[in-house]
This record gives sequence, structure tokens and C-alpha cells, in this order.
Amino acid sequence: MTGWLTRHPATLTEEDKLRRKAVLDRIPELASAAELTSSFAEMLTTLDGLRLPEWITEAMTAGLPGISTFAAGLQSDFDAVTAGLTTDWNSGPVEGTVNRIKMLKRQMFGRAGFPLLRKRVLLA
Repeated sequence: MTGWLTRHPATLTEEDKLRRKAVLDRIPELASAAELTSSFAEMLTTLDGLRLPEWITEAMTAGLPGISTFAAGLQSDFDAVTAGLTTDWNSGPVEGTVNRIKMLKRQMFGRAGFPLLRKRVLLA
């Protein structure tokens, strides 16, 4: 049962698809949660943030506590979320560099001091 709801439906085996459908047919709330999760994931992967207001409305009216709370959080910072879902810009390269520098800093903790840390950061 692991991953039936979180994996892309195209990656499921036929047996898993049948099991997923059987479970979702029995539990309407879970079916609604699965549909909302899937449509949000699609927005993330296709950078289609223009559908965000419609998705937030659907999520708020679904009556699912966790998803409604998530949608309210998106609504509270709507402009930033829309920008994140519509532009190709991301902070991935910067975060990777910061992570690398922090790793070097942790490795150097208690050792020779700033000059050696600086040299390691520049040479690594």
C-alpha cells in the first residue's frame, strides 16, 4: 500500500492501480484528498500557478482539515506562492552552495581557525 496516493498514477502497476481504486471508492474523503494532492503536484511540476486560486477554493470547500489548513496558509502568502508556481527561478543552486559551506564548517569545527576554513571553502 506504500505510495498509492503519493506516487504518480502512471508509475503504479496494474495491480496497485486496482487496489488504489478499490480503496478510494470506499472512502470518499480519501478520494478527495488524493485528487487535491494530485492536482497540486501537477501544478508544481508544470509551473501552472494560474490555477492556484481555483485549487485553494476547492481545498477549502473539501472539508478536509489538513488540506484546508494548508490551503489557508497558501492563501495568506498568495503572491509569493503564485510567483513560485509560475516562474522558473529557484534557489536550488544557492541552497546547494550554502549546504556545502555548512558541511565544511562542521568538519572544521574546533580545528585550525578561520584562515584554514576560508582556504577549504575556496578550494573545495
